[in-house]
Amino acid sequence: MRLTKPDASPTRSQRGVVLLLALIMLVAMTLAGIVMYRQIGTGLIIARNLNFKRTAAVASDRGIETARTWLIGQTAAQLEQGSAANGYFPGWCNTVLDAASLPDANNDGQADDCGDSPPPSEFDPLTYNWANSVQATANDGVGNEVRYVIHRLCETPGAMNASGQQCVTIGSASAGSARTSAVYGSQALSNTSQPYFRITSRTLGPTNTVVFTQTILY
Repeated sequence: MRLTKPDASPTRSQRGVVLLLALIMLVAMTLAGIVMYRQIGTGLIIARNLNFKRTAAVASDRGIETARTWLIGQTAAQLEQGSAANGYFPGWCNTVLDAASLPDANNDGQADDCGDSPPPSEFDPLTYNWANSVQATANDGVGNEVRYVIHRLCETPGAMNASGQQCVTIGSASAGSARTSAVYGSQALSNTSQPYFRITSRTLGPTNTVVFTQTILY
């Protein structure tokens, strides 16, 4: 009787291929899961940051309203000069109120003339020292701190009708007007003007959220 050695079993070879394919699929599924996890995590972070930004933008209204309330309680004479305690500057480019620190670039006797080009100083919310501002609230309940400063849109401190003064103003007709046309000589026509004011509010929120808001009013 002749004995022969049997060939390798096809079944055993197939089992080895299946194991290799299973390992490859496992690695591919693991990588796909990691990618999906990172995409979902990034989306959640973006959504969270957008929510913090919206909340901070809403909170900035508190600074604007606090500044507006202070403004309407002042007289025209009081608004001719700055007030560090109230974050108020009488010139649109002012960043400090110490007279010794305000240069006179054109030697006209008017300190910190915002009409110079370039002005001696320039207010920039990004570089301004917000320690010299008014804190409207340290925490609005959701972690936002709100501060503000006010600028009168004039070139220099002092009265609006001072020599060389320039202000951004709004005019309004005097009282006493009627539906009928005014006749020269029988009804005096006059006009009053008042300056515009710029309120800049900065809100610091969670995760280093920073929002600046500016409002012009008169």
